[in-house]
Amino acid sequence: MSVLLETSLGDITIDLLVDDAPKCCENFLKLCKTKYYNFAPVHNVQPGFSFQTGDPLGPLAKDSDGGRSIWGTLDPTDPGKKTFKPEFKPKLKHAEMGTVSMATAPAPDDPDERYAGSQFIVTLGPNIDYLDGKAAIFGQVVEGFDTLEKVNAAFIDDKGMPLKDIRILHTVVLDDPYDDPEGLVESPESPVPSAAQLATVRVGHDENLEEEKDPEALEKVRREREARAQALTLEMVGDLPFAEVAPPENVLFVCKLNPVTQDEDLELIFSRFGKIVSCEIIRDKATGDSLQYAFIEFSSQKECEQAYLKMDGVLIDDHRIHVDFSQSVSKIADDWRDNANMKRRRAAGGFGGIDNLQKKKQYRGDSGRDFVSDSVVDKLIIDRETVSRNTTGRPRDPDSRGNGTSRDKPDSRQDDGRRRERREQYHDDRWKRDRSRSPRRDRRDRDTDGRYDGRRERSRSRDRYRDSRRDRSRDRYRRDDRDERRRRD
Repeated sequence: MSVLLETSLGDITIDLLVDDAPKCCENFLKLCKTKYYNFAPVHNVQPGFSFQTGDPLGPLAKDSDGGRSIWGTLDPTDPGKKTFKPEFKPKLKHAEMGTVSMATAPAPDDPDERYAGSQFIVTLGPNIDYLDGKAAIFGQVVEGFDTLEKVNAAFIDDKGMPLKDIRILHTVVLDDPYDDPEGLVESPESPVPSAAQLATVRVGHDENLEEEKDPEALEKVRREREARAQALTLEMVGDLPFAEVAPPENVLFVCKLNPVTQDEDLELIFSRFGKIVSCEIIRDKATGDSLQYAFIEFSSQKECEQAYLKMDGVLIDDHRIHVDFSQSVSKIADDWRDNANMKRRRAAGGFGGIDNLQKKKQYRGDSGRDFVSDSVVDKLIIDRETVSRNTTGRPRDPDSRGNGTSRDKPDSRQDDGRRRERREQYHDDRWKRDRSRSPRRDRRDRDTDGRYDGRRERSRSRDRYRDSRRDRSRDRYRRDDRDERRRRD
């Protein structure tokens, strides 16, 4: 005895265990025969565990009664026939994938007794021991395991209900060994879904959920995603208080203005709609020329909407302006940033919220780096020469107190000429110095007062030259005498 279930995801063939569970098999067969399960939703899916169906409306529908047995559907006036007592066989276990069993509930007066109606469970994995003794087994899936895999992989919500409907579309009884109960009428064809069943549709099983192929729609979706990503980036770097920030609704954006239009003229024209908080025409920072657009902030949103409805396309100074709501959030971002910085300073103190941290200042002043003039350079060079001479032991001129000058200080014009000659001399190779004289010799040739005596140096050079020439002459005469003596001998 077998039953074929045609679902929205594929066909499932179930073999019934009529010898072990005759009451459950008869109830299931007759409900399928009367098309009771047609358009019934799969209302609960637990991946790797089981799925449950059999209620024509689903348990979440307000008109649902949870499902009735075949005897309850034939005699709805008798509440005792709505459920029946199923068979539980200890040898039947939920050991294999595709085990079919009736869903049961304990009796109100006796928790040990359980009753079943029309709902049934199909396992989606092996060894589901939890259902043993709670669900009455009456069949086994023999074909359609690929359909079970699709049900197992369906997207579900937090309650286990599939986001896209999974429905039993048709039921076909392949073999029925039971006699029909009194009053049972077999439907020649599957009936259309009722209005109550159609009301439970979330996403139709026949709806196509593929992404829209329209290029304009795809471009719109792409721009929205890019905008959200950019907003999130601005939130992360701190330029926006939060990514979903919206522009103020009481600010108008006015463009296509005449360059001669002034702020006062624009404020006077728009002031008839209400109180204006601010009216500013945006201008070029360098030239001050109008950029032909402005922002007008009203005291209320209603006044802003009235100005938008009335002023779009109006002629102002021979220019037809365009008015729209502002899309800028710069003012909101600035207010948020200022408030955040103020709170941070109040909480911690100091610059940047740190007590021992001070604002960076240039070493020559707060206004930034100052360029050193020629006069300052001259003064620095003169001071260094003065200090170097004083360190050699030469006494400082008494007249130099107060003005920082010495008696031997060269004139500034002469010093400029010396620096100019030095730059011309070492322009090509400034790091090579004239090493004809030794600095040690220069220091040795200075007097006690530190001044250089050129005459003494020249006299010393001549004396050394004369002495050396006289010595060479004496040696030469001595060699000549020695050679003459040898020849005589």
